Amino acid sequence: MNKPDPEQRTMAPDGQPEPAQPDWRREFPIDTVQDNEVARRDFTTFMVLTSLAFVVGQFWIVVQNRFRGQKGPPAELEIGRVDEIPIGGAKLFHYPGEHDPCLLLRTDTQTFLAYDQKCTHLSCAVVPSVEEGCLLCPCHLGSFDLHSGRAIAGPPRRPLTRITLEIRAGVIYATGIELRTV
Repeated sequence: MNKPDPEQRTMAPDGQPEPAQPDWRREFPIDTVQDNEVARRDFTTFMVLTSLAFVVGQFWIVVQNRFRGQKGPPAELEIGRVDEIPIGGAKLFHYPGEHDPCLLLRTDTQTFLAYDQKCTHLSCAVVPSVEEGCLLCPCHLGSFDLHSGRAIAGPPRRPLTRITLEIRAGVIYATGIELRTV
């Protein structure tokens, strides 16, 4: 004699026979034994939709980068006067947009440097340490060379973005962005 397969048997969650079940349960039967199983078709549908979402996300990133690259060069911005920044001092400014923090550094009487303030590892704010000759990232103990912006310690692998400067009549202007990969 063949025994019925226990996985194929429909059973109410409370274990009572079907005539003893409330009306709503008879109208909307849910088989608790089979409810925990996932059909191959459902799993495949889930995987296809998830993969499609990732592909759409990647295309969205490509489209954003294309539009970002089509913008013209950033406008010139007056940062401040030469005599406002002491030797070894720094000044925070935003360039090219209001959400792009940058640092202007004065290392000696004639040398001014400007970098994007976001660490290339996880975008933490870098802090100048002119006496040590570096820019420090306090989040993961990364550091960048003060004169080149090159990563010298910690997790960052890419250099900081340099802001090109111009000094005219004692006024410092940000004139562009120098993207570097090494």
